[in-house]
Amino acid sequence: MVKTSPAPVILPAPPAPPEPMGLIAGGGRLPIIVAEGMRKLGHPVKCIGLAGQYDARLPTLCDDFSEVGTLRLGRWGRRLRALDVRYAVMVGRVDKAKLMHSWASIIRNRPDLRVAKVWFRLQRDRRSHLILAAIADELAQDGVQLIDSTSHIPDHLATPGVMTKTRPTPRQRADVAFGWPMLMELLRLDIGQAISVRESDVVAVEAVEGTDRMIVRSGELCRSPGWSLLKGARAGHDRRSDVPTVGRQTIERMHKCGGRCLALAAGDVIIIDKPDTLELADSLGIAILGVPTSPAGAAELDL
Repeated sequence: MVKTSPAPVILPAPPAPPEPMGLIAGGGRLPIIVAEGMRKLGHPVKCIGLAGQYDARLPTLCDDFSEVGTLRLGRWGRRLRALDVRYAVMVGRVDKAKLMHSWASIIRNRPDLRVAKVWFRLQRDRRSHLILAAIADELAQDGVQLIDSTSHIPDHLATPGVMTKTRPTPRQRADVAFGWPMLMELLRLDIGQAISVRESDVVAVEAVEGTDRMIVRSGELCRSPGWSLLKGARAGHDRRSDVPTVGRQTIERMHKCGGRCLALAAGDVIIIDKPDTLELADSLGIAILGVPTSPAGAAELDL
């Protein structure tokens, strides 16, 4: 049976400041950027950081900060409501391997009954977007609505057209036009979020290993530099958390492995620390462009 993607989730509009905004933070730089965006817009930031995951600098950016167990879902909503939070954003990596690599780790993180209920309910299909939807439902029962995780960082999203000073070569433009309809179909089928292309050949397709490992594999399969990476978001993706990202590490890894062009679904991919990432790409000779999210998206651009 072919997997089909759900219809896009209808999300509540972001509230106007000075409404207190909740932030449920995993690891990495993204929660810091979101907290800064919330503060810039005038929202008090009420954050709960997932234990063992969040960046140590994050508490200094928040008006209120609490650490919560990553598997203590019932605690999340109760803590945010105690802070008068009605709307929240959930972003950041969760190291599932560190969290659940053994029964000892699971027991140490003391999953509560709500996590157990979600895990049992999804026993037949535990894809990430279904787990996210279940978490959102549990938080809603506590009076906390998850909203679009990009609401406070619009300046960090990919935009249509070439975003770097470095422009794609004619060969790279042809590869993007060739691969884009294939990427859109893979996203519709929920297979992966990226492919790599070189001279009208698909070099690699992202699956469960993630984009970073796929980049390394592309470099191993394509020894000569110049291949292109195309990346988007699963069709009907849930923007409460499931928004793909690229950043400096992506660019550095691409350069090391021979990638020289990065095509991103406009409005659907976050570029972490966008100005710095674009500057790094220019210094390494990598072109970055945003492509409309349609099968013919690349043909719609004047490159």
